[in-house]
Amino acid sequence: MLKIAIFASGNGTNAENLIRYFNTNSTEGQKNARVSLLICNRPDAYVITRATKLGVENIVLNKERLCTEGAEDENGIINILKNREIDIIVLAGYLLKIPQSLVTLYRDKIINIHPSLLPAYGGKGMYGERVHKAVLKDKKEKELLYKEGLHPKEDFYSGITIHLVDEEFDHGKILFQSKFILEEEETLESLEAKIHLQEQKCFPMIVETYLKSL
Repeated sequence: MLKIAIFASGNGTNAENLIRYFNTNSTEGQKNARVSLLICNRPDAYVITRATKLGVENIVLNKERLCTEGAEDENGIINILKNREIDIIVLAGYLLKIPQSLVTLYRDKIINIHPSLLPAYGGKGMYGERVHKAVLKDKKEKELLYKEGLHPKEDFYSGITIHLVDEEFDHGKILFQSKFILEEEETLESLEAKIHLQEQKCFPMIVETYLKSL
């Protein structure tokens, strides 16, 4: 059975969803993978509480131990993963850049989810609410241009992207995208809710499908 390590930085709804999906037996039988470790860079993140309640080992590491290139000390991230025989890394709301050494070691075995239709609204500093605000800002600007006769009327989309991680922020091979049309009166709250629904519905299944292809 494959061992999954989840990297997360915040509240942890996606992390909990993944743990419940892979670590709970269902009528379809046992999954071919199991979440066995949570790595977090913030000691106050609620995702730690979620993982603890679900019986998943969790380790908090500072930025130096997570991001230093080639860190091989006994408490460094690479040795932690090797010692626990981790096969796959899944990023679920993880805000730090994955170092080159870890990308190389886990080439095509690090999966991320992003709350936009990449390559749009990706890159350094683009996460969570920042992405949604940028989407709504562009939507509003295009609507104003349309009203002034300077831009054709068109639907405006948002959605999620699940992709492999490489050396660049929000880059790498796209495994899946799900999109929806933004409503005329779309708000930050309604957009966040729609994105969250897509994440909860799609993320575990796409991860499982990809793992079966390895």
